[in-house]
Amino acid sequence: MHTEAKGAKPMIDSLGRNIDYMRISITDRCNLRCKYCSPDGFSMLTHDDILRYEEILRVCRAAAKTGIKSIKVTGGEPLVRKGCINFLRNLKSLPGIEYVTITTNGVLLERFIDDMADMKLDGVNISLDSLNPDTYKQITNRNFFYAVWRSLNKAIDAGLRVKVNCVPMRGLNDADIIPIARLAERLPIDVRFIEFMPTSAGESFNRITGSEIYRRLLKVYPDLINTKRRGFGPARYFKSSKMSGSVGIIDAIGKCFCTSCNRVRLTSDGFLKQCLFHEDGLDIRGMLRNGSDDTEIEAAFKRTVYHKPERHMFESRTSTNMGIKNMAQIGG
Repeated sequence: MHTEAKGAKPMIDSLGRNIDYMRISITDRCNLRCKYCSPDGFSMLTHDDILRYEEILRVCRAAAKTGIKSIKVTGGEPLVRKGCINFLRNLKSLPGIEYVTITTNGVLLERFIDDMADMKLDGVNISLDSLNPDTYKQITNRNFFYAVWRSLNKAIDAGLRVKVNCVPMRGLNDADIIPIARLAERLPIDVRFIEFMPTSAGESFNRITGSEIYRRLLKVYPDLINTKRRGFGPARYFKSSKMSGSVGIIDAIGKCFCTSCNRVRLTSDGFLKQCLFHEDGLDIRGMLRNGSDDTEIEAAFKRTVYHKPERHMFESRTSTNMGIKNMAQIGG
């Protein structure tokens, strides 16, 4: 754990929430084409639009000085961007940044696991929506299930802290809820079920609520009990006597957790989003490339976070009329 950045104090927004967690998308590109996230046909950013690694690190140094302590690296798929591992090492060395984790689809993960273990990366989230290779291919439009499965097991063997993320969708992979939950019986991992969020790439899918997922789990694990929070995200975790690990539910719509939200997001093109599903934020790329100094960036960062919205807009507006086509655009 690194020494706290000099002068860093908790960053409290106008509603009294402590904002100490930032998700960073380093690319909008991905080697899968998941039906609900990044289907074929969407426009990708140009190379010049994407923040350079040194620019992202500069933002992170400013963020650490204003109270950010934990960083999650996302995409698209972050491991498709050349230099990702060295970037993770640099993040780990930043004063004030205490935890660095990554979310990946696992396709390329196997080759990087030794490096991640060597740098003592604080955690790896692996997206896995089905244990059936055919269903996996139907969802992702790619035939990479066994590469992901090898990566998952190698990451555990290497001693990395592993979480598995699954997005259940009725009629597509809802039969996988219990089989994926059973991974937590024999493996020391957290299995999390994420309530589908209606980006326009997947608004036709039938969402399975967190409450329904919980009821299904309870039928198999009647002794399921709440357990302590893990990490810095909003998941509610549960454990059974049958489990080596635990199961978690992230239900942003069914059980709104905005009152305790502790995060902001930096998109791959350098826009600081105050909320996943909200238009407001800060064009940090513009500041970086137009000569703003570190003090100005820190002040703008803090000011933007202070005005973080009270809650998301899932119920009141659709992603279509906000111009959000897929999760890869905003970093998940």
